[in-house]
Amino acid sequence: MANQEISKLKQLFISRLQVLSHILNTAEKHLGTLDDAVKQRLAPDMHPLAVQVIFACNQPRGFSQWCKGLTVDNLPAGEYSPAELKRLISETAAMVEQIQVDDARLDEIKRIGLGPGRYCELPGWDYVSDYLLPNLYFHINTSYAILRHLGAPLGKADYMAFLLPHVRQE
Repeated sequence: MANQEISKLKQLFISRLQVLSHILNTAEKHLGTLDDAVKQRLAPDMHPLAVQVIFACNQPRGFSQWCKGLTVDNLPAGEYSPAELKRLISETAAMVEQIQVDDARLDEIKRIGLGPGRYCELPGWDYVSDYLLPNLYFHINTSYAILRHLGAPLGKADYMAFLLPHVRQE
């Protein structure tokens, strides 16, 4: 059962990373460059676009590393060029392609750091459904919102582009 679910999860991660690339590419076509956009925030206390993209990548990257029994080594928050962000999205998708995991690993408890002195522990499947996926969507959505706020011609269809293979016309 886990192989089928893992295959679906891998496709989910990859398709959402493709959406992230799509919204960056669409914004770049409209704005001309994302050099200034990567520094923009929705609110003063939120991370800029570059960090939103990095945090979106960290979710599937971390899962890939955890599945291999490695320490999760997140990409650090910081300044990244648009080209670096695109490269990291591609590298993350390649890492996801390599995920192999069995039921035993997904039944193990994953300790998740939540900031200084705080953590939670979740079984592997809950780690995916209750931590990774909500964070992935949050950071993709925030990236979308920043670019939309800057005037990129993005709509819900761009954010939901992963549904395109399933769309039918009457």
